[in-house]
Amino acid sequence: MLIVESYPLAVVLCVVTMLCWGSWANTQKLATRAWRFQLFYWDYSIGVLLLALLLAFTAGSTGSAGRSFLADLSQAEGRNLGLAFLGGVVFNLSNILLVAAIDVAGMAVAFPIGVGLALALGVVTNYLAMPVGNPVPLFAGVAGVVLAILLSAAAYRRLPSQGGRTSGKGIGLSVVAGLLMATFYRFVAASMSTDFRDLTPGKLSPYSAVAVFSLGLLVSSFLWNTLVMLRPFVGEPVPLGDYLRQGTPRLHLVGILGGMIWNLGMALSIVASGAAGFAISYGLGQGATLVAALWGVFVWREFKTAPPGTNRLLAAMFASFVIGLGLIVYARVA
Repeated sequence: MLIVESYPLAVVLCVVTMLCWGSWANTQKLATRAWRFQLFYWDYSIGVLLLALLLAFTAGSTGSAGRSFLADLSQAEGRNLGLAFLGGVVFNLSNILLVAAIDVAGMAVAFPIGVGLALALGVVTNYLAMPVGNPVPLFAGVAGVVLAILLSAAAYRRLPSQGGRTSGKGIGLSVVAGLLMATFYRFVAASMSTDFRDLTPGKLSPYSAVAVFSLGLLVSSFLWNTLVMLRPFVGEPVPLGDYLRQGTPRLHLVGILGGMIWNLGMALSIVASGAAGFAISYGLGQGATLVAALWGVFVWREFKTAPPGTNRLLAAMFASFVIGLGLIVYARVA
């Protein structure tokens, strides 16, 4: 399989992860103009698994390092397969709850609470499990990214359309989503060998771990997504048959593309963790919130109705993000 042993290259892959995780939701924005998010999510889940299998049978089965995909699966212990699968189940629930929180309370509440909590707790748990990097610049960098997310929230709250949407339900959903999102990466990481070149017997390679994770995500959609279709937090129930009745080839392709974009980021993050460490790899990837903000500011023009002074908040947000990102990168070589 193909692995990454250069730290600078690992950082580049983590930045691509950040771009993927911060950009996939644009496909949701395009698709949900025509149908509900729950229907889009079926295609998203399919796209996640398709990308994982594509990488597993190509990059995961090429080269001299480690084991090929099928050989790796055949020797894996059941516990490690279960951990990777559980990671997909947990992430899927957190992702669906986060989207529900956005519907109830708006981005200004859901993203800072949900993703900010996931980033801070996720870096801590991954660092404690595998302490790679200098903790001082690492956690200072995390603080910088969290500050940027809070500044993003302050900017969103100035928008007239975001003002009165905060509710106890939205805050509760955001907190639960953040707690779950902080843990899923650790399950996947625990299923893998820490040495990608000479894989530990019984453990999974990064490509196998992502494939099993993706299977867990798709399978659990039949539980989590069906529940939010029948009992949505906001709006009317979504009939299960609407997926076939309303879906067009374009809508299905957009959803599949969204899942493939997200999982490309996941795969690159996991592959990069061999050289960067799980805490740094996860922390850089979760800077995706700021990438999403860039899309919102410059492409979707979400702040065109914002009052004077909002641009200063946005400038401070991007500056804090860049500083935090630089400190996280520096933590590995400090």
